[in-house]
Amino acid sequence: MIRNAIQRFMYGRYGSDQLNLFLLGLYLLLYLVFLFTRLELLYVAGFVLLFITLFRLLSHNLERRRRENAKFMRAVGPVIQWFHFRHTIRRDKEHVYFKCPSCGQRLRVPRGRGKITVTCRSCGASFQEKC
Repeated sequence: MIRNAIQRFMYGRYGSDQLNLFLLGLYLLLYLVFLFTRLELLYVAGFVLLFITLFRLLSHNLERRRRENAKFMRAVGPVIQWFHFRHTIRRDKEHVYFKCPSCGQRLRVPRGRGKITVTCRSCGASFQEKC
């Protein structure tokens, strides 16, 4: 019964997205720093972030919130992709990753092959690498 009430309340509202999660995390970080430093400015800034997060969460202007999130994702997307790629490299023990010197494409080759000639699938450039 309560679940249905929450679903009815949230109907037509934007809800949460990556920007809201980032703002909420930033709020928590500012609040933790405030607890140790007692700087009132951090408390006020955190409260403003929390207000913005709740405003976006409950907003009826869906298109504007989507555009805000898309702009945020364009700004932080390369950083997120970099962290995902680093995580993939750490997990993958069977391959070595290279970057094409011509186009910058990431290339994966089997580990332990010695010195090999790598050909980029994107631009066709060939270069020598040691696995």
